Amino acid sequence: MTKAPDTGFVAPLAPFDLPAIERRIIELWGTYEVEYRSLHGRRPGEDAGGGPPKPSFVFFDGPPFATGLPHYGHLLAGTIKDVVPRYWAMNGYAVERRFGWDCHGLPIESLVEDELDVHGRAEIEALGVPKFNAACRAGVLRYTQEWRKVVERMGRWVDFDDDYKTMDPTFMESVWWVFAQLWEQGRIYEGHRVQPVSPLLGTPLSNFEVAQGPQERNPKTGKDGHKLRDDPSITVRFELEDEPGTFLWAWTTTPWTLPSNLALAVHPDVVYAKVRVVETGELAWIEPGLLAQYQERKRVGETQELERRKGSELAGLAYAPLFPYFAEYREREDGSRWAFKVVVADYVTTDTGTGIVHQAPAFGEDDFEVGKREGLPLVRPMDLNGVFDERVPEFAGQRAKQADKGIVLKLKDAKQLVDQDVYRHAYPHCYRTDEPLLYMAISTWFMKVEDMREQLLANNDEIHWVPKHVGSGRFGNWLGVARDWNLSRNRYWGTPLPIWRCDEDPADMVCISSIAELERRAGLEPGSITDLHRESVDDISFASERTPGGTMRRISEVFDCWFESGSMPYAQNHYPFDPSKKQYVEDNLPADFIAEGLDQTRGWFYTLHVLSTALFQRPAFKNVIVNGLILAADGKKMSKRLQNYPDPLGVVEAFGADALRAYLISGPVVRAEPMRFGRDAKDTKGLIVRDMVKAAILPLQNAYNFLVTYARADGWVPTRETLSARPTSELDLWILSRVQSFVARLRGEFEAYNLDNLVPEWLAMCDELNNWYIRRGRRRYWRGASEDDQDKREAYATLYRVLVTIAHCMAPVLPFFCEHLYQRLVVDVGLAEGPDGDSVHLQRFPVVDESLIDLELERQVARARKVVGLAMALREAERIGVRRPLPSLTVASRDPEVRAAVVRFAAEIESELNVKTIEVVEDDAGLVSLSAKANFKVLGRKLGKKMKVVATAVEQLEPARLREILEGGSVELEGEPLSAEDLLFHRAPLPGRVADSAEGITVVLDTTIDVALEQEGLVRELINRIQNLRKGSDLDVSDRIELAVTCAEQTKLFGALAREDLRGLIQAETLASVLEVNPGSGGHTHQGEDEIDGEQLGLGITVAPAR
Repeated sequence: MTKAPDTGFVAPLAPFDLPAIERRIIELWGTYEVEYRSLHGRRPGEDAGGGPPKPSFVFFDGPPFATGLPHYGHLLAGTIKDVVPRYWAMNGYAVERRFGWDCHGLPIESLVEDELDVHGRAEIEALGVPKFNAACRAGVLRYTQEWRKVVERMGRWVDFDDDYKTMDPTFMESVWWVFAQLWEQGRIYEGHRVQPVSPLLGTPLSNFEVAQGPQERNPKTGKDGHKLRDDPSITVRFELEDEPGTFLWAWTTTPWTLPSNLALAVHPDVVYAKVRVVETGELAWIEPGLLAQYQERKRVGETQELERRKGSELAGLAYAPLFPYFAEYREREDGSRWAFKVVVADYVTTDTGTGIVHQAPAFGEDDFEVGKREGLPLVRPMDLNGVFDERVPEFAGQRAKQADKGIVLKLKDAKQLVDQDVYRHAYPHCYRTDEPLLYMAISTWFMKVEDMREQLLANNDEIHWVPKHVGSGRFGNWLGVARDWNLSRNRYWGTPLPIWRCDEDPADMVCISSIAELERRAGLEPGSITDLHRESVDDISFASERTPGGTMRRISEVFDCWFESGSMPYAQNHYPFDPSKKQYVEDNLPADFIAEGLDQTRGWFYTLHVLSTALFQRPAFKNVIVNGLILAADGKKMSKRLQNYPDPLGVVEAFGADALRAYLISGPVVRAEPMRFGRDAKDTKGLIVRDMVKAAILPLQNAYNFLVTYARADGWVPTRETLSARPTSELDLWILSRVQSFVARLRGEFEAYNLDNLVPEWLAMCDELNNWYIRRGRRRYWRGASEDDQDKREAYATLYRVLVTIAHCMAPVLPFFCEHLYQRLVVDVGLAEGPDGDSVHLQRFPVVDESLIDLELERQVARARKVVGLAMALREAERIGVRRPLPSLTVASRDPEVRAAVVRFAAEIESELNVKTIEVVEDDAGLVSLSAKANFKVLGRKLGKKMKVVATAVEQLEPARLREILEGGSVELEGEPLSAEDLLFHRAPLPGRVADSAEGITVVLDTTIDVALEQEGLVRELINRIQNLRKGSDLDVSDRIELAVTCAEQTKLFGALAREDLRGLIQAETLASVLEVNPGSGGHTHQGEDEIDGEQLGLGITVAPAR
């Protein structure tokens, strides 16, 4: 590229290559350390104390796992997290943007288990916790460089060098402090409860982790829910001990729980029937309605009913154990019945099964509560991996679901099986392994949350949610039923729970809140503890202060990693241990902004909110944007196996990061809705992103090219005064007003966090800038230097000012291209000011200049453009190109403001539509014939059977009556009042005319074309062909040419070229000093062939010699 010495403007790039521009901008940012200066407010090595401190805008960045590569969901979240902080940084705020890494938990443990080929508690502990954790530590950050590369290529500015990691001892110590505060509040307790357990991982999960499991749409309900699976459905005989040969029929879909059966539950108010099966003579108890279902499915034959009893009357009946494994629990020592009896439970339903439910108190929440109420023993003959132990010898070593088949076979052989089928139902699966969860009673550590519900809801009311319904609905509903939080995990690589328990008295416990406290209690030198993982603290013990002779040892559990991420506002700043950050943390909670996916309403959003409410009685954040899920173009989940989506970096390098950013934030996905990545189901290459280049970036590039091309040709040079000059042209005043209104709207959308409105606002601005301002004013730039230089200077100054303002406004959204524009428009021409003038991102976001806003002018132009739009659509419908002149346009409107706008901008409308005259009238009665039909969509439900007769009556209404309705009146037909929205109006124009109407405006185009108009249209088409040849020949816009046109004498074009006025038009529009028609010989430097309306023509141009 070479600079034009007289202007400073660099010649426009050709061809346009956005990815190449972005790569150059990344180099520029690196050279001038722009990102560092934006993040830290100073240059590297400079003292941070210079100048008054900036106000803080606090952003919390949720930590991702670095065990996988970033996908489109991460790119979307990263774009949101970049756009908002950039805006506030450009408004003079100090915005700390620290990247965080989630280092602990199941993702890395699962990978390490596979890599080391160790699975389950026994194998890991045989290997040794130190070795296992060392492997986790070594592998957890394996993809950090890839993450950094992708994040930087997407234009996101975030501090990777001062990042936080949840495995850092400073972070972990703050997590201990958070837990200790809850301990002091009495919020931590150990409880024996039924919890969802991931058997492959061998650990319980929290309720919000369960909610993150795989989802699937239920074809019966049409709603999304837990993944569907097929489980065995069996009905089992339980024989009454006092009535041999009489059975209780119970149904279950979890055969693996039957070895632990201790009771059968019936509903106290449901009536049960005792029946005899005619074919076999078997006697059985069952709910009679459900018996009928068995018989309908041919699973049970004909029966005779013998008696009926309510469930409460069956309570206490004893039955023989199904399996012998726990028969010792049949009776207590005093001889009273303990287990294997009928109990009552209100949760029993008669929707499916038999109305009698098998009870295994260790494997089900309802079963557990019933068992606790009845004093039943708690029998759990399996470990957390779901593997049966030796108490069930026939199935010892088998996993729960694997044992189903053997258990069913054993029941079948013992003739204890009434029915066997398959039951398809929604069931929770592990969000990490995709395996079905097991619900089992375990001892675990909880945080009391249920008593906080009112405060949680009250704090939620202070949060601005985007979209609003997620906060009031999904999140609010979740808070309203918040359960106590199971925050401990039976795992290895995580922050250990800081609870030390006495080996002599389990009730004697101490919660450690800091490294210093642990060192003091254990008698260790200060600073000797440098890590807090299990291998570093599990062996630390100390004498009990309460129990003589007792030794305090740490319990084995580690924290749920969601507890760590919920602690990040404090832990990333080593609160409260780092005195330099203590006040900062306390002053900046809640944070100004966070953003994550919809799943985090039951994840990170929830844990942040719960902990901040418990610790500081306030919400953790003020504003939150919730994004939805990005799907493949075909609506399915993005899948590497299916290859149904394009590689993210491939899309960036093909079409540009700015285009991808603009696409991602302009769709429903930033309103927590799913979005298909593609223009249609077949778009697996990301062509929708290329479309965004055309829609959002090329128009701005074209406007810049237009300015620079003519400025270089004329030697126009901008000055600092250019950015504040007041023009006199109405067109200039209008675009300056529109740009200031655009700035105001953008500010409003940014500060309401409505990111999905930013790109649509910009696209509307693009349309007005290119398709009205530049189109309507382009002739101002074409004029020679001897003409109205002041108007031309104002045109340059206004367009320059508009582009500079837009480069600032859109910089948070399009950081690369706006930087490119700023460099070309400001830096290259020497107008950058101050030490931070070398980047648009270090500038202030434009402040609205109210003095430039003229809303009435904007409304008038909008009305004129509405007329143009309606008329242009008619041209397109009739396939009459805009280069072909038409005789007239008539505009009818009862709105005086519309009529005034058309009169005011009549010349612009005539030029834009290429019509010779415009007529403005109040009433379109003389222009079109008006008719109407009933609007079936609106009236169908309301009128029902009357619809047909009312529709006929509508079609018979007179035009005058219809006009009254259009003007706000109503009509009663067949006793039904109708208004304008109940009708569909149709305007039929007079012959030789076409018409359309919208928003109270009717436009009528006269489409009769005489010979003179036809010839003018041919000449305008010819001018277009000549301009294309000029452009293709790389002529400068100011080059004058000698032109030759060749065409057959019998063509219509030849006749048009005989007219002097049209020849003059050609020469004026194409800068042709010479025009020859059918010259005898060629010899022109640039030649081409073309056609108009099927008639062939030849063109030749040569740059005319300078005079």
